[in-house]
Amino acid sequence: MLLCVALLLASCQGGGGTGGANTANSGAATPGGTGAAGGSAKRLAFVTNNASDFWTIARKGVEKADAELADVTAEFKIPSDGTAAEQKRIVDDLLAKGIDGIAISPVDPDNQTGLINDVAQKTLVFTQDSDAPNSNRACYVGTDNVAAGRQAGDLIKEALPQGGKIMIFVGKLDARNAAERLQGIKERLNGSNITIIDTRTDDTDRVRAKSNVSDTLVKYPDVAALIGLWSYNGPAIVGAVRDAGKTGQVKIIAFDEEAETLAGIKDGSIYGTIVQQPYQFGYQAIKLMAAVLKGDKSGVPASKQLYVETKVIKQAEVEAFTKEINQLRGK
Repeated sequence: MLLCVALLLASCQGGGGTGGANTANSGAATPGGTGAAGGSAKRLAFVTNNASDFWTIARKGVEKADAELADVTAEFKIPSDGTAAEQKRIVDDLLAKGIDGIAISPVDPDNQTGLINDVAQKTLVFTQDSDAPNSNRACYVGTDNVAAGRQAGDLIKEALPQGGKIMIFVGKLDARNAAERLQGIKERLNGSNITIIDTRTDDTDRVRAKSNVSDTLVKYPDVAALIGLWSYNGPAIVGAVRDAGKTGQVKIIAFDEEAETLAGIKDGSIYGTIVQQPYQFGYQAIKLMAAVLKGDKSGVPASKQLYVETKVIKQAEVEAFTKEINQLRGK
């Protein structure tokens, strides 16, 4: 039921991850911790960058770590509007209440470096999911997005053994995870017979994301594959391809595990997806912060980046993976 526990334990020894709408409580402590009664428990917080099923899974990891640590209580915070301003409000409130450690997924890492540095002077700060490498955060826990891009590049080459033209879709190219995934794809496709036509952005507008695909199918009828770098791009691509009556005629590669993406892999309309492991983001961040607060920094890599492995999910793996994910989502 838990994602890759064996790998998780190994990763914690030395080193190694976005989405829609969720009604999860944005302020309460997770239910498992047992150390609060004595008043000496360390208070930790896990702050997301938006609300989505992706974070529902991460919350399960936070709850598991909280349940295992008798001297820790963990809170799970969701910015209601997914903005940097709302994240700052949440962080300021946590600091005012004497929080001992915060693991945050910064919405805008470059422009939030100052905030993270300020917070780091007052409490322990980790980044998770989205890194701010130029900040004074103690450690990053999440995906190596260049490596994930390389996995996507390998999947593209596997899907197109004869080569061909591809189009890439993403919300924003200046987002660090988008740029790094694109970098990894280009590294793998370098010297191959696969040509990237262009990369189209949608500013996280799902209607525009779908219209970008529709426009591509009209303008480039010989396009061989469509690649979505963010979670919602997969469903947008599938919908546009279906509307154009081209299901099965063009290969689709996606990222993350939205329900429509997994359904597309199951019915064969999507070749495969690269999935992160948000459960481990939550679990490892809380466990490692707790250890550091006790003076044990042995789990923090010299690079201060604890990478959580990504997986390739294709038709052979999708049924078991979907069952696992649905269990973590409580479905």
